[in-house]
Amino acid sequence: MFLAAHAERNQFSQNTSPMKLFSHDLLDELTTRAAASPRARAHHNVHEAPTDLVQRFFVATKRNTYVRPHRHLTKSELALVLRGRFGILTFDEHGTVTGRYSAGENAPGIAYETPRATWHTLFAETDGAAFFEVKEGPYDPATAAEFASWAPAEGDPAAPQFPEWLRTAQPGDKVPGGVS
Repeated sequence: MFLAAHAERNQFSQNTSPMKLFSHDLLDELTTRAAASPRARAHHNVHEAPTDLVQRFFVATKRNTYVRPHRHLTKSELALVLRGRFGILTFDEHGTVTGRYSAGENAPGIAYETPRATWHTLFAETDGAAFFEVKEGPYDPATAAEFASWAPAEGDPAAPQFPEWLRTAQPGDKVPGGVS
């Protein structure tokens, strides 16, 4: 849902120009969709197509969403936190935490940028947390992300417990056993 502004009246109406303005209602709608989603998150693409050279999208999450640690071999990613707070972890190739960061409300950062080929994940510290992400395009599902073999896949019996470990993990901690 995006809206175009009539500056002279400071009111909003349906988009009738190339300008896109995004309302707070969009984040509310995404939060509602995330609450109903088995993955506990919802996306809204701003870019027109996967072939666009810049991929831009909003994401709202519940606290219990699981974003499997992954890396993007050929692209960096930038995320600006719009609502709530996120924890971000980086890892080495063996699953040892190399960095712990936070961004959003009452955090030192408002955004983060993950360099190419960096193993990382994030977790929402509050329900309804939302961010705006920008990545280089075009989107290619075959190369978009490489998932860490040392972290459980979504749907794996160990996946529901993994986010709780992420919430307390500190630099130097290694991913708990059983996953290789």
